[in-house]
Amino acid sequence: MNTHAQRRLEELLDREIEAARALSLALAAERAALTGDQPTVVHQSAADKIRLFAEIEALDTERRALWNPPEAGNAGESASVAVTERWNALLELMAGCRRANEVNGHIIHIRQNQIRQLLNIVRGGAPMTYGPQGQTYAKALRALARA
Repeated sequence: MNTHAQRRLEELLDREIEAARALSLALAAERAALTGDQPTVVHQSAADKIRLFAEIEALDTERRALWNPPEAGNAGESASVAVTERWNALLELMAGCRRANEVNGHIIHIRQNQIRQLLNIVRGGAPMTYGPQGQTYAKALRALARA
């Protein structure tokens, strides 16, 4: 890899790292919004996250045109120590983002279940409850509201 390509690759990796850091912050903001009570903040956080995903994907495509990092079983093109350090930092940041996104997805799933249960109660459906041995059963309740 020539010096110009090396510098261009380092620059692209730096930009990817900055975008990954911004994504990490956006995911933290999304998590705070998901556990709060401001739906507009949730919407804005999700929009920021989608924009950052698109930016990272574009940078990744540009970087792959210059250099395809080594993967298991593939030696790839050799890279300088600076590129290797940046690449490892990017991988670490993106792994953290993946974990944060999974946590946010889990929070969303829990919230959806809570809303489903509340709607079921309001509509007069039988909510699922647990017995002493952990078995589930439906207990009939009166509807809170009738249309």
